[in-house]
Amino acid sequence: MLRLLIVVLLLALGASARAQEAPLVADVSENLVAITTGFTGKEVLLFGATDGPGDIAIVVKGPLRDITIRKKGRFGPIWINADAVTFRDVPSFYRVASSRPLEEFAPPNLLSRFQIGSENIRLEPVGDVTLRPEDLAEYRAALIRLKTGAQIYDEGLGSVNTTSNRLFRTRILFPANVPTGTYFVEVYLFRNGTVAAAEIVPFNISKIGFGADVYDFAHDFGPIYGLLAILLAVGAGWAASAAFRRA
Repeated sequence: MLRLLIVVLLLALGASARAQEAPLVADVSENLVAITTGFTGKEVLLFGATDGPGDIAIVVKGPLRDITIRKKGRFGPIWINADAVTFRDVPSFYRVASSRPLEEFAPPNLLSRFQIGSENIRLEPVGDVTLRPEDLAEYRAALIRLKTGAQIYDEGLGSVNTTSNRLFRTRILFPANVPTGTYFVEVYLFRNGTVAAAEIVPFNISKIGFGADVYDFAHDFGPIYGLLAILLAVGAGWAASAAFRRA
């Protein structure tokens, strides 16, 4: 832990020196978050420096994926999935952090333009979907609600700490169910209601070790993996039955 703090301090000092030449610099404490068998979540430190006073807004986006939202309907005495809408290029992970509440320093048009805030994420249906605006808004709200409930969407507004109007830092929490892939941290420096500078920092979240091998095998050889899983379950059941018979 002490070594990590020393490394982060040196990097922050380096970022401060570079910020004298650039309005904004940012970096993360780890460029790879490794998911192993015992992975329970991870915090990554994002830090940087500016060339002077300003407000910071940070957006963390996971890999883009198509996501289908289904609406349940009543069919007699039971509820079943009825209508569905698929949204294209939806961030699989989304976090927002800022030095102050966004509405205090960022105009709505810029928040919408840079997709800062879950209400500003562009969600476009796939195909020729003819829905009333209120129905589309209902599907959109359901998607945000489900992602927030799974703890992979969040708005930690006010969680960016600043020092001497130059250095800033925040911690990004990735839960155990975080999707894998390439992530992008978008850092925006706001001054006088405009974006004075922006920086994008990429990093990766990847499975490693035995768990990664099993995951890759299951996706590359799905039928074989399913057959092996069935055989393993049958074998385990037979072994348990034999043990109880001996007892």
